[in-house]
Amino acid sequence: MAASPKSGVFWMIVSCLAFGSMWVLIRYASRDVHAFEIVFFRNAIGTAVLLPMMLRNKGLMRLDRVRANLRRATSGFIATTGTFYAVAHAPLATALSINYTAPLFATVGAVLFLGETIHARRVAALVAGFAGMLIVVRPGALPMTAGVLAAVISAVSTAFSIIAIRQLVATDDSRSVAAWTFILMTPPSLLVALTVWEWPPAHVWPLLVAIGCVAAVGQLSMNRAFALAEASAIMPYDFVRFGIVTLAGITLFGERLDALTIVGGVVIFGATVYLAVRERQLARNAIAALPERPD
Repeated sequence: MAASPKSGVFWMIVSCLAFGSMWVLIRYASRDVHAFEIVFFRNAIGTAVLLPMMLRNKGLMRLDRVRANLRRATSGFIATTGTFYAVAHAPLATALSINYTAPLFATVGAVLFLGETIHARRVAALVAGFAGMLIVVRPGALPMTAGVLAAVISAVSTAFSIIAIRQLVATDDSRSVAAWTFILMTPPSLLVALTVWEWPPAHVWPLLVAIGCVAAVGQLSMNRAFALAEASAIMPYDFVRFGIVTLAGITLFGERLDALTIVGGVVIFGATVYLAVRERQLARNAIAALPERPD
């Protein structure tokens, strides 16, 4: 499919709105339901939303692609569980700032596991990004709570998801990638949820249904954005999510505006955007260096 930057930006903003709303809903639901249960309902309801689409489009329900999607689902399960726990137990701006380090970890992962080369500028961006994370976490100055630790684990796991998504959407329909993720994540999330299981109160069910629905919309939109446009074209717009979540933390949950967290978040985000732009430049340079094919 040909790249379409404007369409990619549109779907990225839709994804930001959906995921930003999901974080707010998680924080409300976590007052009455354990985060592990919310993860299960997110996956189960998301599956219920997406499965009819899969069944109507037989080409999407390819059983031969289950194994290829399993790696994405595994990392996604760990990332989602960590994220939901962090949203429930850490300041929203802090959790999201740490979450933004995922592309940095993805770059490191690509070097270590995919054999990609890395040069001085990208190393400098990585150093800046991880310095930003230290500004946010401030080890020794701030307590390393379970919520903050969960956010770090989520960021590392999300990095592997990013690598898997980029590989999958290059060959598979983005809708199929999103749907298989929910389907494959539902059984393990149920097993984890059973360790803390209590039936949700009646007033929480609308929140759980909404979480599953916006999660499905967010996943579909994000995969669509990556399928339509280069990461460098759409990554800057992911900062919309930071604005939504930070504002919600202040206005809805009475969280204090932590200047260092904002500074660290901006540094991290700037580093991830630079890495995306740099990767596009290197890819274009590599294409330009290829010898011309004779007619």
